[in-house]
Amino acid sequence: MTVSPPNDPVSGPHIEAVRQFNRFITVQAGLLREGLLDSPWTLTEARIIFELAHSSGLTARDLCQLLDLDPGYVSRILKRLRNADVIDRQRSEQDARQMLLRLTIAGREVFDRLNRASVRQTSRLLAPLATSDRERLIACMKSIEDIFRPQPDSAQGWLLRPHRSGDLGWIVEAHGRLYSEEYDWDITFEALVAKITSEIIDNFDPDRDCIWIAERDGQRVGSAVVVAQDDITARLRLVLVEPRARGQGIGKRLVQECLRFAREAGYRRMTLWTNSILTDARQLYEALDFRLVHEEPHTSFGHDLTGETWERDL
Repeated sequence: MTVSPPNDPVSGPHIEAVRQFNRFITVQAGLLREGLLDSPWTLTEARIIFELAHSSGLTARDLCQLLDLDPGYVSRILKRLRNADVIDRQRSEQDARQMLLRLTIAGREVFDRLNRASVRQTSRLLAPLATSDRERLIACMKSIEDIFRPQPDSAQGWLLRPHRSGDLGWIVEAHGRLYSEEYDWDITFEALVAKITSEIIDNFDPDRDCIWIAERDGQRVGSAVVVAQDDITARLRLVLVEPRARGQGIGKRLVQECLRFAREAGYRRMTLWTNSILTDARQLYEALDFRLVHEEPHTSFGHDLTGETWERDL
């Protein structure tokens, strides 16, 4: 995302062009009708149903943050959904203070109907277009997402971006160099990272996998990767931040962006593997609600280590 300086005024024609597009697309998407997709549910209610269908449980606060909604407004919507037997509340097993919202059996049926209707509507929109026009449309939509996706970090001198040529080679080099310098791991670790990156590229699916690179002053300073472990589980891999860029929240933002991607890609859970001596990484994962689920000693990279598997719901 390119951020204009504060003193760069937005022109009237630019404003009007965006407003015109908004008026156009709301009609095309049927968003002005009384109920979304000819259902009894509003757009916001349907979006909340969608988010709950793709998670194992969210709090009301989670929904407010995820959708940037006022808590009072969300509370009224949740009351209506509970009264309609679309959702119920259950106490969290991890934190008894939290009440998790989940779809009921009836709520799952509501979501299925909405989902089928959305697929039909989208198919009708795309059907008249040639394949080349569909691909051009999707590319333009992706550009809009990339431009508007929040990147407040750029104001701090760094930004996140998707991967491009040369990034995977840097990931291998950076892991080999830093783990040798900081933990005295031997070259077999760099070889493992090279094997992992090769497998990622060979099997890369942009709808299910992502590679994020953090940059500062045009230089790579961090990485994080999401790949599919199975249909509902995403695996977080190759999280790294250069020493000169630590302490700025880059690692946290990389993992948060991976969580966002995984959630939007339809995964319901994220898992990762690390080692007990990586204390900073473990603290980060714990702060982002991952929980340790398995430990196993192993001898690798020239040392006796304890491998750890961490997981969290999305």
